[in-house]
Amino acid sequence: MIRFDVRPTAWLRRVVSLGLLCVSLAATAGGGSAGSGAKATAASKDYELYRSGSAADALPPQPASNLLVLMGGGIDVDDAFRAMIAKARGGTAAKVDIVVLRTSGADGYNAYLMAMDGVDSVESIVLKTRAGASAPEVLDLVARADVLFLAGGDQSTYIAQWAGTPLEAAMKAAVARHVPFGGTSAGLAVLGQFDYSGANQSVSSAEAMANPYGRNVTLDRSFLNALPLMAGVITDAHLVTRDRMGRLVTFLARLSADGWAGWQTLRGIGVDEQTAVVVDGDIATVMGNDDGLGGRTGQAYFLKPTIAPSTVQAKKPLTFRSLQIEKRVAGGQYNLATWPAESPYFISVEAGVLMPSPY
Repeated sequence: MIRFDVRPTAWLRRVVSLGLLCVSLAATAGGGSAGSGAKATAASKDYELYRSGSAADALPPQPASNLLVLMGGGIDVDDAFRAMIAKARGGTAAKVDIVVLRTSGADGYNAYLMAMDGVDSVESIVLKTRAGASAPEVLDLVARADVLFLAGGDQSTYIAQWAGTPLEAAMKAAVARHVPFGGTSAGLAVLGQFDYSGANQSVSSAEAMANPYGRNVTLDRSFLNALPLMAGVITDAHLVTRDRMGRLVTFLARLSADGWAGWQTLRGIGVDEQTAVVVDGDIATVMGNDDGLGGRTGQAYFLKPTIAPSTVQAKKPLTFRSLQIEKRVAGGQYNLATWPAESPYFISVEAGVLMPSPY
């Protein structure tokens, strides 16, 4: 009988150990985890509230201008949250109250954000029904928020449960009074004038380019469609990690073909994981995390069509040529008021094939 040695080699043990370490770090870094397991501070059939810190209103000064954070998912970018907190504090010693909105998960952001300087409280609100978006307690917390953030999850639930509700109005009112505002992953997906809703299931770049009208290419314009500098914009997260440039180009083509906006005014912002685009005034600054190799994570892409798409039809591959891209890495900046051509390169989709490499 042949016997096989099934004892793990030293190499295999190192690989397994490294994998477990990476899983552990991913589970503890940032605030996107499911939560601590703590019981909700308040709960009903429509929402759950998880509070850390003081229930009293911190009352920092009102910021003089807006700050918007577009975060691309994966491990959260610490410096982006620090920028939001600093903006809310206005250069004073005041502390701030942070409100996190989500439709799944629990208090995953609470401990993470409470550990940052200047935070008085973190209140994570998990909205379970559309009725929760009209609950007076929820609206009161959003009205008193000094920083407002949309967690990752499923953007189709954000659109279905929040669009056209008092909660959406409260979010817009917060932006109008210059409360620092942002979102990651699904939270990023709903920050443009136009959104990829993911109402059916996620679509890959290859699927979208092969059939721009496939059932999973679902677009929406009903929610949070008037944020500063987001006119004509559609966003996408996890851009490089999940190879989503092709689908972002397809979304732009659909928006033009469907008459939602002229191609001249359409814009795309693609943000990779461990990347945040922090928009303060007109200027977007890309931020990332320590990559462990002496550098920083962070890749963001700013897309602008230069001509109308050629072929955008059901069951036919997309052709859309000469889209201008401005790529920025951590520390790089871009003006979202003017969208200038500073260091552009160009990509095209020809009969459903994206060329050259867009990243």
